[in-house]
Amino acid sequence: MILIKYLSLSDTPFKNIAIGIAFSPTLEPNISEAARLTCMMGAKLSLIHVGKASADKIQRIDTFIGNCGQQQLSYEVIFKEGDPVEVILETVKERNIDLLLLGALKKEKFVKFYLGSIARKITRKAICSVLLITNPRVERKSCKNMVVSGLKGAHTKRTIETAFFVAHRLGCNQLTIVEEIERQKVSIKVDDDQSLRKANLLQEKLKRQEETRVRKILSHIPEEHKKDIHIETQAIFGQRGYSIGHYAEIVHADLLVMNAPQKSSFLHRFFPHDLEHILNELPTDVLIIR
Repeated sequence: MILIKYLSLSDTPFKNIAIGIAFSPTLEPNISEAARLTCMMGAKLSLIHVGKASADKIQRIDTFIGNCGQQQLSYEVIFKEGDPVEVILETVKERNIDLLLLGALKKEKFVKFYLGSIARKITRKAICSVLLITNPRVERKSCKNMVVSGLKGAHTKRTIETAFFVAHRLGCNQLTIVEEIERQKVSIKVDDDQSLRKANLLQEKLKRQEETRVRKILSHIPEEHKKDIHIETQAIFGQRGYSIGHYAEIVHADLLVMNAPQKSSFLHRFFPHDLEHILNELPTDVLIIR
C-alpha cells in the first residue's frame, strides 16, 4: 500500500530521500529528523515500513509529521511486506532514492540499526547515499561542525562538493576536510637527529601535496555554498578510518561525511577497513556519499 501526499521537487543533489521506519519508541524522532532534513534539502520524502498497513499506523505517521511543523513537506508512505533488506533495497531502486536515512546506536561492538543487524546489509548493498543518525531528536539540534574525508579517490571531489551543499543547507559554520595519510608512506626509521629531520621533511612534503590537491577541489565549490563557513584542512597520519573517526569525536563533530566504499570483484562483499572502523564505533552521525 502507498499513501501519497502532494509532491514537489527542488534543485538539489538529494531529490528523493527515504527513511525506513518501525513502530518503536524512536518513530517520532526519526520522522522528525527525516521531515526537517527533507525540507532543508528541497526534496521529497518516502517513509518505508516493512509490514502491513493499518489505519492506526497511518494516523500515527500523519500525526507525527503534522507535529513537525514542516508545512511544505512532500511525502509518501509505503507499506510492503517481505524481507526487510530486500524490501528497502527494492524501494530505493524503484523510487530512485538519492539518500537513505537509517537510525543507528553508537558505540556497539557491532552496529545496530532500527531493524537490528540487517541494516548492515542495507548499508553495504544500498545503491544510494546513506545517512546514519545516532541520536534522532524531535526538536532539532543544529549542525554546527562537519568533518569531511578528503582521502584521495575517484569520487572525493563529489563527496566534498556534496558536503558543502549539505553544510550550506543545514547552516553549518565549521567544515574541516581531513586528509588521512597512511603512516607507511613515511617509512623512514628514526634513530638519530638526521633521520628525524628527514622524516619530518617528508611529512611536511606530503601535507603540502595533500593540501594543494584539496585546495584545487575547493576552488570549484560554488561561493554560495562556502559563504559563512569557516573552512579548515587537516592532515592526519595514521590508520585510515580510525584516524578520521577519532578526530571527528575529539572535535565534537555533528556530522562526518565519508566516501562510499568502491566495489571490486574481490572486495565487493566487504567494507574497506576505513569505513569498517567508522561503523564499528560511530563517532557521530555519518553521511556516506555514493
